[in-house]
Amino acid sequence: MPRYGFNFQWMFSYHGQPPEEPDERALDFMAANQLDFVRVTTDYNFWTKDFNYFEPDESVFGYLDRYLAACRARGFQLSLNLHRAPGYCINRNDLEKHNLWTDQIAQDAFVFLWETFATRFKGVPNDFISFDLVNEPAGVGDHGLTRENHAALIRRTVAAIRAIDPAREIAIDGLGGGNIAMPELADLGVIHSGRGYQPMPVSHWGASWWTGWRSADGPIYPGVFWDGRIWDKTTLHEHYAPWREVANEGVQVHIGEFGCFNKTPNSVALRWFRDLLSLYQRYKWGYSLWNFEGPFGIIEHGREGAHYEDMNGYQVDRDLLELYLQYRVEK
Repeated sequence: MPRYGFNFQWMFSYHGQPPEEPDERALDFMAANQLDFVRVTTDYNFWTKDFNYFEPDESVFGYLDRYLAACRARGFQLSLNLHRAPGYCINRNDLEKHNLWTDQIAQDAFVFLWETFATRFKGVPNDFISFDLVNEPAGVGDHGLTRENHAALIRRTVAAIRAIDPAREIAIDGLGGGNIAMPELADLGVIHSGRGYQPMPVSHWGASWWTGWRSADGPIYPGVFWDGRIWDKTTLHEHYAPWREVANEGVQVHIGEFGCFNKTPNSVALRWFRDLLSLYQRYKWGYSLWNFEGPFGIIEHGREGAHYEDMNGYQVDRDLLELYLQYRVEK
């Protein structure tokens, strides 16, 4: 059945600090609302120093063990994701020494790392842990990525994991930042993870790290003109047509990330969320909000006009939470 939850950034971006411990209070909030999916986005630099990929500091993996234990105690699935992998990250890729799509050493390191995790978590039921191999691969032609070299690396990595733990549940993110479906990998027996950020001038209006929103007339929904189309629920449905075609081949699709930055007016954001989530319900796809707490989250996001309600000590966007829960597929 589809899984629903949030992205957490406990081990997200290394700046010389240790990872965070699992947020038990946030997990209790999830349990109270019958949510069951925790995507933990990690940065390999927490355990790798000076690009010495093959000698990780395995003491750091103790944090992952604690994340798993906290999730397992509540019946959640932990989705372990490499947000920054050896040789690639969608954010500040210039920090990498090697190239995941073209350099043998980075590819070998990537496979080695997933073999390490496969060994560490061998036999843990899929209900409690899955592997999400690499966050948001580049678009075709960016950073040397082609459909062919991407598919070859993913097939190699999946085979290496299954050689250790044959039944492990694995997810792969769509190309082009998670947006482009991958029919060439429909036969692989893995979950395909998509994104819910279109149209970008609605979901990322006012963002400092992506300024493409400046080309739009405003954070308008429905009705914003973007990428050659006027966006409404029909346009969203058309956007996911390639993903629905892959799903028709028997592939499970999950939306690993979606969300709306807090500079978009609340009424616009809620209209967009309603259309997006209703489509996911129709398709029977699970979803995971980026993120739990913060400017894209459900807790104290700061979007002007939002209605907050105190729940378990959190200031919760009650309207967004209601939408979030309303459009789940009943188990």
